Amino acid sequence: MIQTFLALVAGHFAADFPLQSDAIATGKNRNLDPAKFGVPWYYWLISHAATQGLMAGFILQNFYAGMIEFVCHFIIDFCKCEKIFGIHVDQILHIICKLVLVLIFSGKA
Repeated sequence: MIQTFLALVAGHFAADFPLQSDAIATGKNRNLDPAKFGVPWYYWLISHAATQGLMAGFILQNFYAGMIEFVCHFIIDFCKCEKIFGIHVDQILHIICKLVLVLIFSGKA
């Protein structure tokens, strides 16, 4: 279970930092100039959340885990872009989601 959690955390950081381009990182914010990025903000946010969901689903080998991660990541990043909280709370919430996924999908919840 700990190995799975650590794999999810590593996958999260890979998808949240090196795999997230500057265009995605800024384009997913609806409060920034949408014309600058060529597509609506929600395209960027959906694509980023989908990458996170794909990563979690692949690691856990479970479609539903991936869908849960997609929804949670979308909501958390949307709230961060709205300045409801900052990057530190954002990352803590993402890590908590990984822990919950492991507990649910490893049969330990």
